[in-house]
Amino acid sequence: MHKDLVLLARTERTVRRHLLTCVVAAVLAGLLVLAQAELLSGVLSGGLTALALLPLAGVVVARALLGRLNGVAGGRTATALKSVLRARLLSRLRDLGPARLTAHRSGELVTLAGRGLDALDPYITGYLPAVAVAGVVPVAVLVRLFAADLGTAVIVLLTLPLIPVFGALVGWQTKAVTERQWRALSRLGGHFLDVVRGLPTLRAFGRARYQATVIRQVADAHRAATMRTLRVAFLSSLVLELVASLSLALVAVPVGLRLLSGSLDLRTALLVLLLAPEAYIPLRAVGTKFHAAMEGVAAADQAFAVLEEPIPGTGGTAAPAPGVPEIRLENVTVRYPGREDAALDGVSLVVPPGERVALVGESGAGKSTLLHLLLGFVTPSEGRVLIGGVDLTTLDLDAWRGRLAFVPQRPHLFASSVADNIRLGSPASDEDVRTAAAAARAAEFVEALPEGYATVVGERGANLSAGQRQRVALARAFCRPGAEMLLLDEPTARLDGRSEAAIVEATRTLAEGRTAVIVAHRPAMIDLADRVVRVDAGRIVSDRLVTRAGPAPGTEAPDHDAWAERVR
Repeated sequence: MHKDLVLLARTERTVRRHLLTCVVAAVLAGLLVLAQAELLSGVLSGGLTALALLPLAGVVVARALLGRLNGVAGGRTATALKSVLRARLLSRLRDLGPARLTAHRSGELVTLAGRGLDALDPYITGYLPAVAVAGVVPVAVLVRLFAADLGTAVIVLLTLPLIPVFGALVGWQTKAVTERQWRALSRLGGHFLDVVRGLPTLRAFGRARYQATVIRQVADAHRAATMRTLRVAFLSSLVLELVASLSLALVAVPVGLRLLSGSLDLRTALLVLLLAPEAYIPLRAVGTKFHAAMEGVAAADQAFAVLEEPIPGTGGTAAPAPGVPEIRLENVTVRYPGREDAALDGVSLVVPPGERVALVGESGAGKSTLLHLLLGFVTPSEGRVLIGGVDLTTLDLDAWRGRLAFVPQRPHLFASSVADNIRLGSPASDEDVRTAAAAARAAEFVEALPEGYATVVGERGANLSAGQRQRVALARAFCRPGAEMLLLDEPTARLDGRSEAAIVEATRTLAEGRTAVIVAHRPAMIDLADRVVRVDAGRIVSDRLVTRAGPAPGTEAPDHDAWAERVR
């Protein structure tokens, strides 16, 4: 059994109650087979009168009711367990941060949290009760057979282990092919979702048809993996049925011969023939339900692997000194799980207080990873990050992030009002929101909306242009007047000239008096910087100073020669 799932079911009170009801109902229904066989053999042999049909009918009805209870309780157990697991998974994904989500691919995680966890139903409603029944009913049947007929009991005792042995041999192969099937399904779901999200870009560059071909190839791989899994499952069913049938034949033939010879009475023979199959049926059911549950088990393995990932930077309580801090990276290396190449490799960088640093380089060079490192979304595999002389891993991350303003490349807007999207977690008043929007050059288009700042935007800002979404994101940063450090990730990407000019001018105002680290490709954003740092393949390949008109208000101008000497 899956120890993590069982442990989760035992620790959650609601799940434990439903699971206990499901298992007890299944076991009781299995044990009633003994009473049913006793009564039926007695009636058929003439040892009991026709009145025995009434308790026999009662046993049959009781088994039906217990089967119904088993099904209802199993369904509730599955629903409760999946809800708990989904809640924990989504909570952990939130704590891991967006950088770790990128490492996993969001599409694969959506498939895991949806279709993957839904595949746990056969495991919870079928496999777990079947295991409980297989651990109790065969033993009870053997005890009754030993009391009724020693020879038959010995045959059953010797042949009974053959079913779990052959089931385990085929089950190992089943587990391997089912894991391949799940990985194929995960790739299919993840790639499909990623393609749908990027469809406008794909159509713009004429790559939509190519991605349709890729999806077809991935779907064919999943189909082939599914057919391999079904072949193994059918083979397993054939093997288990063959072993059980041969074992029953070894019981039935001697019983028939002894009955003909008169060495065995009819009632005992009927009892033995009715009970012997019930010793094998639970074990065969375990094998059958094991195959049906394997996809859910593979998904559960992946879910618990995500749950066990350490949350970067947790547990710190230290705080850097007040004021704009110095940022120092010392031989920092970052590796994402499941990737061989380092996202950052031995990076050393010093950002003095009040300086504006532009990070440039090709896509995938590690620029966004460096920002996520400063946000505490990822933890260095090697080296350390110092904030005002304090190791970032020892900081209170909530307090540190409260001193940051972050504008991502693709800001997420929620299905709420414009004002709430600008405010986003800050205690800003309506007047503060309007001031922030004006500073971000967003007030003009916001006030032109049907309900102004109360206008509800679609999820991801569906009814706003790219430039408008970016200015709302900048307004969020202006709503954090206490932020001492500004992190910008290509804020002018995919914008037209007018929108870019507005964003650049707003960024210039926003960066005054703050340290700024800007990931930039466009010359207009690079011109805001005091230093330009080029990143390539996770390494800093150049670090040069640029001319700046003067110090930012409220800060001392950094000694460029001294700082350049420290970072070379």
